[in-house]
Amino acid sequence: MLPILACSVVALAFTIERCWALRRSRVVPKHLVAQVWHLVKSNTLEPTQLRELRAGSPLGRMLAAGLVNIQYGREIVLESIEDRGRHEAHGLERYLNTLGTIAAVSPLLGLLGTVIGMIKVFSSISSAGLGNVTALAGGISQALFTTAAGLVVAIPTLMAYRYFRGKVETLVVDLEQESLKLVEVIHARRGQAGNAESQP
Repeated sequence: MLPILACSVVALAFTIERCWALRRSRVVPKHLVAQVWHLVKSNTLEPTQLRELRAGSPLGRMLAAGLVNIQYGREIVLESIEDRGRHEAHGLERYLNTLGTIAAVSPLLGLLGTVIGMIKVFSSISSAGLGNVTALAGGISQALFTTAAGLVVAIPTLMAYRYFRGKVETLVVDLEQESLKLVEVIHARRGQAGNAESQP
């Protein structure tokens, strides 16, 4: 029961942490792309603002990675954003493998406790016989209790794991879409500027 109890505490702590860390307002802040575009358009983007972008959110770090290489062209900007995006996706998946492992291991720990308990019950039967049926029933119920405890830990942990997996996938797609918006707007603006310069 002690390992199962430890698993339940760890799973609860990681679930609360992921609920806080994977809030959409924290990962993909609203209107951030518009704010950055305004700075780029007005040529007021400074190194201090880039540092604030990196410190603010995963989306800010992806945008900052692209803006640092904005002078090298669209393909380099996209590669920089994609590379940063892979790092951010890895960060969003933090602790999820641990939750998945707890969901898989908890029932096995419960089963192990039950098997050990049943071995003790049958050992007592072989040594003392079937004289005390009440004691035997109590021993069997205690042995089965660990399996129930393992399932009680595993079921909500598995649900949390699957929920966070889906949420991370959605957030990663949102990060890519928001980053591409800025790239496309900047590229379109440069294209318009180029066309204006080429006209007599």
